[in-house]
Amino acid sequence: MADGVDIGVRAKARCDALGSPPYSEIDGQLTRRFLTAAHGAALDALAGWMAEAGMSARRDAAANLIGRYEGETHGAKALIIGSHIDSVRNGGRYDGPLGIMLGIDVVEALHRAGRRLPFAIEVVAFGDEEGSRFPASMSCSRAIAGTLDATALEMKDAEGVSVAEALAAFGGDPANIASAARRPEEVLAFLEAHIEQGPVLEAEGLALGVVTAIAAQKRLMVRITGMAGHAGTTPMALRKDPGPAAAEAILALERICRAGTDGLVGTVGRMTALPGAFNVIPGAIEFSMDIRAETSATRDAAVEAITAEIHAIAAARDLSATVTLMQALAESPCDPSLMGLLDESLADLGLPARRLPSGAGHDAMVMAALCPTAMLFIRCEGGISHNPAEAVTEADCALAAKAMLGFVEKLAANPLRPSRPLRGASG
Repeated sequence: MADGVDIGVRAKARCDALGSPPYSEIDGQLTRRFLTAAHGAALDALAGWMAEAGMSARRDAAANLIGRYEGETHGAKALIIGSHIDSVRNGGRYDGPLGIMLGIDVVEALHRAGRRLPFAIEVVAFGDEEGSRFPASMSCSRAIAGTLDATALEMKDAEGVSVAEALAAFGGDPANIASAARRPEEVLAFLEAHIEQGPVLEAEGLALGVVTAIAAQKRLMVRITGMAGHAGTTPMALRKDPGPAAAEAILALERICRAGTDGLVGTVGRMTALPGAFNVIPGAIEFSMDIRAETSATRDAAVEAITAEIHAIAAARDLSATVTLMQALAESPCDPSLMGLLDESLADLGLPARRLPSGAGHDAMVMAALCPTAMLFIRCEGGISHNPAEAVTEADCALAAKAMLGFVEKLAANPLRPSRPLRGASG
């Protein structure tokens, strides 16, 4: 690679470069939400790096940035390499962007070697994997996979701005969002490299792992409604306070998930008391629930159980409750043939082919509705993610880039034709 920098090392440096304003909305931390000025600045930087690597770059109607490196034949079907450029609030620098930067490094290595393949390579920066601005997530990969429901454009952020309004202001085309969908015959496969976001690889002393499947997930919003009142004049026995009911509900979620199987987990990541004043008994409590498991059946059973408990808890306190499904993602197995190519690429580097599932959701699970998918996990320090302390090493990033390059070369030499799932299979 240029300037004697090992392939993959610059990927980490570029992630670091995007860790502060103007690529973050807030000084002193990384917060890069979908369709913000920070998102736009990051896409501009990525487009420049894609051009340097020999790609043409464009934005589609959904604000995905797509860099294309043509194959031996112009217009050939593409291997898509990608991940997300958005972040959670006060997040880490490598969750998402590292997979994009590694894809750019792989293409640059091919370009500098004058190497063209039987297929094109497209590096995609998805914009909305985290869902940190709007209630649902992965709208950008859903748009490309052809599974985006038009009603998703109606969702609003905390300021009352809809996805459609924000997308139009950003330069996207909400009225023509369907144009972002790719046809299955245009796409060979999808590869995503991502930090593990867990401690398994580090605990076993391994730099890389091959993902077998991505867990099923449901996002729900719960609202428990009572009666607002004065905090000092309403006796405890006469209150209709949804706060204690919400606390019971969260404990019930914890109990159900602790007793579950198949990696069942449940999280309440957002909670709001309304109207939200020190001296007012809330009239309503709203909170999110994120429930995941290795299978949809286990996940759905947990959702059913906790929903029933929430209604029972509310009824016992003379309150009302609603549980609204915001997003559902089925478990997404990776393609066995592509996993095999990743195994071989790791073996070529003298690394064991460690396979493991992903409890975190990724754009790859959505892209599985369009084409066969594969994922490469990269060790992260302490398994820490969604946190400014997120960390990777240059050595591991270099190994990841080399493994990805080996995967690409093996795919070019291998006439495999993996089976294609049907659109909609991811949700």
